[in-house]
Amino acid sequence: MSDQCQICHFYPVKSELCDYMMSQTLVETVSINYEDFNDSFLTCGTCLCIYDAVEHSPKLLPCSHTVCKNCLERIVEAQVHDTGYFRCPICREHIGVPRGGVVAFPPSYIVNQLLDLMQQQRRDVIPKCSTHSNQELLFCETCDSVFCTQCSGGQHNGAGASQHTVIPFSIAIKRMSEILLYKAHLCINNLNHAYDNVSAEMQLLENSVEKTVESINRSFQDIIAMVDKRRHDCLQWVRKIREDKRKILREQLDLIQGEKDQVQSECDGLQFQVEVRNITKKIGDLNEKLDATNTLSEPRENSFMKYEFRHNNSIKEISKALNEFGRINTSTTFPALCSAKAGEAISHLKSSMVIHTVDYHGNPRTTGSDPVCTEVRTEKGELVESKVRDSDDGSYEVQYVPPRAGKIKVFVSIFNRPIKGSPYIVDVSDHINPVWKLGSRGKGEENFVQPVRVVLDSEGTLFVSDTGNSRIKVISSAGDVLRHIGPVGLENQGGTGLALTPDGNIAIVNWRTKTVSIVTKEGELVNKFTSSDFQEPTDIAVNSKGEIIVADNGANKMLMFDARGKPLTSFGGKGDKDGQFKLICAIAIGKCDEILVADNRIQIFSRDGKFSRMIPDQKKGQYSGLVVDAGGHILATKTEKGKSFVQVMNSSGKVMFCIDSNSDRLKRPSGLVNTPDNHVYVVDLGNDCLKKYRYR
Repeated sequence: MSDQCQICHFYPVKSELCDYMMSQTLVETVSINYEDFNDSFLTCGTCLCIYDAVEHSPKLLPCSHTVCKNCLERIVEAQVHDTGYFRCPICREHIGVPRGGVVAFPPSYIVNQLLDLMQQQRRDVIPKCSTHSNQELLFCETCDSVFCTQCSGGQHNGAGASQHTVIPFSIAIKRMSEILLYKAHLCINNLNHAYDNVSAEMQLLENSVEKTVESINRSFQDIIAMVDKRRHDCLQWVRKIREDKRKILREQLDLIQGEKDQVQSECDGLQFQVEVRNITKKIGDLNEKLDATNTLSEPRENSFMKYEFRHNNSIKEISKALNEFGRINTSTTFPALCSAKAGEAISHLKSSMVIHTVDYHGNPRTTGSDPVCTEVRTEKGELVESKVRDSDDGSYEVQYVPPRAGKIKVFVSIFNRPIKGSPYIVDVSDHINPVWKLGSRGKGEENFVQPVRVVLDSEGTLFVSDTGNSRIKVISSAGDVLRHIGPVGLENQGGTGLALTPDGNIAIVNWRTKTVSIVTKEGELVNKFTSSDFQEPTDIAVNSKGEIIVADNGANKMLMFDARGKPLTSFGGKGDKDGQFKLICAIAIGKCDEILVADNRIQIFSRDGKFSRMIPDQKKGQYSGLVVDAGGHILATKTEKGKSFVQVMNSSGKVMFCIDSNSDRLKRPSGLVNTPDNHVYVVDLGNDCLKKYRYR
């Protein structure tokens, strides 16, 4: 029967250790191993020194804790005065000092026997101090230094010891070895992952080669098919020419054979003819036929036929086309080094991010065609539609429209591998600020006084009614002031309405003189008329037929005239009902020559003035400018509760968003006009200037 303990597998001491271990769970017992004994049982918990048979001999306290002799002597000397008691450094229990002093405390038999066992079975080489051969070296993780407690003078013990993490140097070596093995394991895993990735890419390369070869074969089969078709057409052409020629020659042969048969039949009866007169007549007939047969001897069609393929430069063009036909797009782009830069992102407006590609060495790429994939999502994970535009110079533009303010995540990958920094976090703003601004109050070239309306011709030239200065300011597409028109039609600072006619002239309505003037773009008067129905004409519009619609705020009506000023019809009236108006502010022409009229709401009428529908607005406020773009979007300037902005609505009149001009506030915005590239010019009456915004 072996004396080995069946629980802890140690010899013959079992009393204390086995009692302790039996009180634990089975899981705890099974989990104890050789290394656990080395770390937990053989080190003094106070000075962290390995127990030995000299200064650090293990002493068993009545509270069942083990402390080395050196620590006990130091504790007793510091704590025991007249009481004869000290506190256990582990559990803080009061313990009396025996008569013989610290030496009288019994040794910890378990630890001593474990020490003996460890001497027999320990596989680690314990580093010892070269000066104190019995003293194990320690390692301070805080100071990253190896030391001996006797050589160091106790600088890692006593006061300030809590700031140091000290472990036996043998354990530190073991830990470092474990860390080394762990790091090596991580490196191997990374290398395995890298090997798998490269192998997968090689397989993808083979697949790509197969697809490319298949595409090449298919495309050249198409070329071969076209060549065969052309060859077949040429052969058919030859056969057709042959048939045409054969038909003509066959007809001639048939004619010759017919003549021959006729002559033969006539000659067959001549041998029995006895009358000279008849014979003479036949001879005359044959003489005439003889002349006719001479013409039949010449074939009416020839046999010439020759195939030519060098009669033009087709062979050269075919050769050139074949040399240029097909190309193999390849790439040296290295996604991990590629980068992207996001531009300004504004909700509801087209925003973009530019991707710059480089190769493995960091050299910029100069060609495109990379399979760039993007995914744009909101903070809530909603997918935002995006598209990639290849600039064909190594850069790509990601275009998307953020639905709201906040943060947008943009994932970018090339060859299904993320580029550097992906995903990108983009801050989206709600504020739309002007991209261009011109003017301030004054009479100078670039100054305005009470600007009201603006129109834009097909060449991009702007015409702004500078009402306070009784002139129209003509501005180029680059923003330069070209000239001024006036004061014809703008007399007495009364020119408030402005519109372009289909023939390129400018229609002006003057509320003071109650006239409508048609002038050229150079300011020459073309036509001028008035109406007895005018009370306070404030705005004007011209449809595609050249018909002029005047908004009369005094009469609360819309008055229509032909291009010469002849009255056609009128509609409206004062009130809140459909088709009635209160303080008309602006009119505009929409699709199919619809007439849009704005007061505190927007109403839409047909070309002949019949009420069609109304765009409801639950909020209070007053419109002052109105325009409809080519896509049917309705833009209107509005002032509400002291704030001015531009509403952008869809064709149904639903407000999509507002241009708030946060960094340069609008003040009484009046007229506005849109451009084909989704910009809008706004006349800022309160600030006496013209501003340009992007709205899509």
